[in-house]
Amino acid sequence: MPLTTHFSHNMRTCIVLGLATAVTSLVGCDRPPGKSADSIAAIAKIDSAKAAAGVATTAAAPTLGPGESRLAVDGGAIWYKVSGGGNGIPVILVHGGPGFNSFYLKPLEALGDERTVVRYDQLGGGKSDGLADTTKMNIPHFVAELEALRAHLGYDKVHIVGHSWGTMLAMEYYRAHPEHVVSLTLGGPVMNVPDYARHAKSLVKTLSDSAQRAIREGEASGKFDAPPYQKAIEEFYARYVWLRPNASDLDSSMKTFNTTIYTYMQGPSEFTINGTFKDYDATKFLPKVMVPTLYAVGEFDEVGPAVATRHAALTPGATYVLIPNSAHVSTWDNPEALLKAIREHLRKAELK
Repeated sequence: MPLTTHFSHNMRTCIVLGLATAVTSLVGCDRPPGKSADSIAAIAKIDSAKAAAGVATTAAAPTLGPGESRLAVDGGAIWYKVSGGGNGIPVILVHGGPGFNSFYLKPLEALGDERTVVRYDQLGGGKSDGLADTTKMNIPHFVAELEALRAHLGYDKVHIVGHSWGTMLAMEYYRAHPEHVVSLTLGGPVMNVPDYARHAKSLVKTLSDSAQRAIREGEASGKFDAPPYQKAIEEFYARYVWLRPNASDLDSSMKTFNTTIYTYMQGPSEFTINGTFKDYDATKFLPKVMVPTLYAVGEFDEVGPAVATRHAALTPGATYVLIPNSAHVSTWDNPEALLKAIREHLRKAELK
């Protein structure tokens, strides 16, 4: 979705990160080192075939490194990493997608100088087990997964930091388990999918004439793998999803991205969101949020600073911060500014 995530069949070639905001990032589709356009296209075809067959594209049981573990949940096992320490209340990082992974959130582990940081991959993506069962591809399942992780780690209170699709998951987790949440941080927030979709479509008008034409034709025909459409999406990503991606983490993200989940929940297009969460709208619940909440949005974020500002205004006592020189994925584009904003937010939340 906005991902936060974002995605369409191109995502398979350039990678999507956000939630209905699929287009969330691709710097001109920076190619991973050593991969030609032909090889990336080949990977895309393989992943598409797996998705069509209902096969998850994630690797099985990776070797565990320092601080890494696996936890059995409904449908498989999820990978997670615990790092950092200190006296601060633990923070759990919730990545975008859906079907994506947490590689791009690694810069936020720098928060570990004050508190324990937990980074995990939702079932179906990254280093967690694959997922092809559509009955588990829904918000309640992923909320239960997050709750299982918190309970397993024995944390009574936690800060939740979500990004893109992860902000939807963070909000729904808070709605279900408010007693465990000290604060919410919503990066590239998607509190209303229709709002996001309208804004993303408006950004298409800022692209080159050829890109706009290719997107119109691709959306009309449903041929999202057509080269002109993919090139147009690359142009969009380079402006509004990520400006300076980490090549190594982008490569890892591509290899472990589950397009089945993305397509089922988000849809096949960056701009026409017709998956299961197409009507998601948390705006009526926002006035009921009673914990400190930070809305952090990139200056060029596909989610739209104006949209995020409106939603922040609906949230009691919320703080809004614009991350300069950044698109949707601020953890890559301007991690210093993002970390500063989150640090201050977490500290203040613990004083209340």
